[in-house]
Amino acid sequence: MSDEKTVMTKIGDAVGAAKDKAQELGASLAKKAGSVIADTKREAGKASDAVAKKARSAKATMKRKAKAAAGEADKAMRKVNRAVGVKSAKRKAGAAKKAAGRKTTGVKAAAKRGAAKVKRAVKKVAKKAPARKRAAKKPAKKRAAKKI
Repeated sequence: MSDEKTVMTKIGDAVGAAKDKAQELGASLAKKAGSVIADTKREAGKASDAVAKKARSAKATMKRKAKAAAGEADKAMRKVNRAVGVKSAKRKAGAAKKAAGRKTTGVKAAAKRGAAKVKRAVKKVAKKAPARKRAAKKPAKKRAAKKI
């Protein structure tokens, strides 16, 4: 009997073998999962780089187009300015404003000086003039007598 394995021993051996198989299978699955994760990360990095490259390219394109459009607009403005003579018109307008400003400030200053002169003259006259005496009111009897 000792040569033959008992049923319990056979079951124990089978369970041990199953455990070993399960461990190997688990290790294999973990290894595969790790490689899948690494592949996914690698692909995500590639995709991210591609998107960033496209974004940089689009940004550069837009900058070039904006710069070209600004150049065109500037060129058109210069052409219009030459045709209309804006600079000379601006110069003349500035000169006119300046002259008008001088004239108005001159008038204002003269008015201030004139007002100051008038004030001084009034003060002089007020000092020299004697104080006016007010006549006292006549009593009611005298006023009534005068009316008759």
